[in-house]
Amino acid sequence: MTANELKHHLAAVFDDNLHTRKWHNVVDYLIIAMILLSTLEIFLSTFDLHPAIRRVLLYIDIATLIFFTIEVSLRIWVAPLVNPAYSGWKGRLRYCFSFHGFIDVVSTYPFYLQWLIPFPVGWLKVLRMSRTVRLFRISRYMKSWRLLTGAIYEKRRELLISMQFLIIITFILSLILFYCEHDRQPEAYNNGFASVIWAFAQYIGDPGGFAETPPISVPGKVIACIVGLLGIAIVAVPAGILGAGFTEAIEKENHKEALAQNRARLLKAFERKLDRPTAMQIVPFFRTLADIQSRFHLTCDEMIEAVESTPGFRLINLAATVPTDRMPHDRLAIEHYHQNRSYGQMIDRGAAVTIVSPSSCIDPTVGIFSYYIALIGGFNYISREVGEYAPYRSFYTVRQPLEEGQPDYNADLEALIDRPGAWSFTILAASGANEPEYPTQFHFGIGGDKGDESFDITPPMVADKQKYIEFFNGFSARLKEKFDLGADTGRYHSTSSSLLWPRQLHLPADSSNVIVRIAWSTMLWDARRIRIAAFIADEINSTILGREVPASPDLRNKTFGFTGYPT
Repeated sequence: MTANELKHHLAAVFDDNLHTRKWHNVVDYLIIAMILLSTLEIFLSTFDLHPAIRRVLLYIDIATLIFFTIEVSLRIWVAPLVNPAYSGWKGRLRYCFSFHGFIDVVSTYPFYLQWLIPFPVGWLKVLRMSRTVRLFRISRYMKSWRLLTGAIYEKRRELLISMQFLIIITFILSLILFYCEHDRQPEAYNNGFASVIWAFAQYIGDPGGFAETPPISVPGKVIACIVGLLGIAIVAVPAGILGAGFTEAIEKENHKEALAQNRARLLKAFERKLDRPTAMQIVPFFRTLADIQSRFHLTCDEMIEAVESTPGFRLINLAATVPTDRMPHDRLAIEHYHQNRSYGQMIDRGAAVTIVSPSSCIDPTVGIFSYYIALIGGFNYISREVGEYAPYRSFYTVRQPLEEGQPDYNADLEALIDRPGAWSFTILAASGANEPEYPTQFHFGIGGDKGDESFDITPPMVADKQKYIEFFNGFSARLKEKFDLGADTGRYHSTSSSLLWPRQLHLPADSSNVIVRIAWSTMLWDARRIRIAAFIADEINSTILGREVPASPDLRNKTFGFTGYPT
């Protein structure tokens, strides 16, 4: 194990925010045990004990000191990995002056000063007693302590305002008290400061005997009563605020735990299922809210909150996938998508074919369908999965100014296609809520205007036009034969715009780029959709690449969601 690997392992052990159970708890319990042992040794050393017992206590003292010296030194060493704010020697120094860091240092290192500086006996006792501060270190592992400090932090403004109010009122009353009592008790109330001291002495139990000179005037006695009530308020008000804050902190903690459980349930809802016609383990394209609600007894609010707080999940409205002449109703569902880039997903399998999904962010489940084409076929894959819904622009076109994430998307897309004889297939949805249903379900385009069904497009987006014609004709015939679905080229959609990404990016001259719009009914609602995705992958492999690709091992594993998929 290298020093860097050791450093990372130690950082994982000493990171108090980790939820791991491997080693972390073992080390925590060991540290807590050593703290308690050290404290017990200090406590027992105050008794008049037999020399043999004192010798044992001395050995315990030395052992705990060595242990904490090593532990604290390691914490300082790996502090930058636990928190980047502690990087460099200045950052480590900053860690030493943090709450926990300061306690670590004060309770350990001062012992060694006696070897460097000849302290008086009294100071040596102080140095020894400083080790009792180690008890504060247990707070690092106490959930209740974290809740309390969190409550104080959350209610800091309310506490500050209440204390400011009480202090100002006390000062005002103290000055009034001075003017009422100065003439009658000039020695006791000789200045305004004395009356202020008298008032505050009431709050802390009068340790200096200031209350031995109580007011004797009627106004002074009234003010004394008010000060007495304020003495109750100065404790009761912060206590009430802290109590409310502590209750809220507990509720937040409980809510956090419940949310974590709901997120785990949400992932479990997307367990890979066996697609029997293909013998592949696939992630469900979506789960309706009603389905998850009935399975896991979650409310709509709980499900929506879990989706919003979990990366890789989003709400979708399946009504957008049904033509308007069918009078679609809102069908809210949850979609589990995959992301390893700022814009979405990119997988480079070193293939000559890339499956492109430029609008998965807004088109329900299109990204998943495209993903399975790439996974089954062994192709590269790139998908736009992240972005605002309104205003929304697909990465299918390249417009200025570029949307957030699009520069990275364009760069990755160019890298995937910058290889000899590269092909890309851009998968889009067709026949949705705002479109009619067409007689054909697959709409191919390689450039040209709507209605131009010829292959003589100028300029075409494919370099190898002959192979494309061969692919399209074979694909169309076998698609009709196997699934009774139809395909056309250029009949219903235009691909003539100069803003299309194949015309905007810096692609090799021998690359071929095909636009494929597929009916939503085929990608989403057809029970054969995985077979159709496998068919598309096989057609591309056999005609375009002239190869057969063995089944991906990822399609044989049963797990949850897209965990474990290649990134």
